[in-house]
Amino acid sequence: MGLFRKRTKKKVEFEPAGVKESLIEMKDLSEQIIDLSYAAIIFDSDDIAREVDDLEERLDRLLYSVRIGLLLAARNREDAEKLSGILQVAAAAEQIGDVSADLIKLLDEDIEFRPFAPFFLKDADEKIWAVKVARGSHMVGNTVGKMSVESETGARIIAIKRGNRWIYDIDSEHRLKQDDTLIVRGVEDGLKELSAYAKGDARWGEYRR
Repeated sequence: MGLFRKRTKKKVEFEPAGVKESLIEMKDLSEQIIDLSYAAIIFDSDDIAREVDDLEERLDRLLYSVRIGLLLAARNREDAEKLSGILQVAAAAEQIGDVSADLIKLLDEDIEFRPFAPFFLKDADEKIWAVKVARGSHMVGNTVGKMSVESETGARIIAIKRGNRWIYDIDSEHRLKQDDTLIVRGVEDGLKELSAYAKGDARWGEYRR
C-alpha cells in the first residue's frame, strides 16, 4: 500500500481564527481521528486511512494557528504563563493526531493476518462494526439527529460509505439512505440494537434487549 506515508509535510500556514474556535475544532477532530484510525485498520481501508492523514494535517494547521494567536495575545511574561496551559491542551490534541497517523502505518506492513477485524480490539468494551441499512429499514430517509442514534442505542456513527463515496464528520443533519454502510462504535448490546434497526428487524424505538 504505502499511499499515505510517502507524503511530505506541507508548510503549515497561519489561518486567522479565534483561539477558542480552533481549540473546539481540535477537540472534535482528535476524537474523530481516533475512531477513524481504528476503523481504517479493522476494515483494512485505504480510503479511511487517507481521511486520517487529512485530519492529522488539519490538526497541525490548527495547532500552528493557536500558537500564533497566543503569541499575539501575550503582552508580558505573566500573560505568557497563563496562556501556556492552553497551548499544552492544543499540543496534546495534535499529538493524538500524530499517534493516529502512526497507527495506520500498520496498513503498510506485510502482516500475515489481514484484515484485522476478527481479532483487533476483540476484548475492548467498545467495538467498531460495519452495519448496512437495508431496504425497508425505518432508518431510511431519517436524519441522524431526528433518530437520536447515539442516545437511543449508545452507538456512534463515525463514517458512512455510500456507494464508492465516504462521508465523515457525521452530524445531526445527515440523512441515511438505503444501502448506506455505517461504520459505528459502541458496546456490543448497542451495536446489536442498531444492527436490528438497520436490517429492518425492529421499528425505530421499539427494540427490546
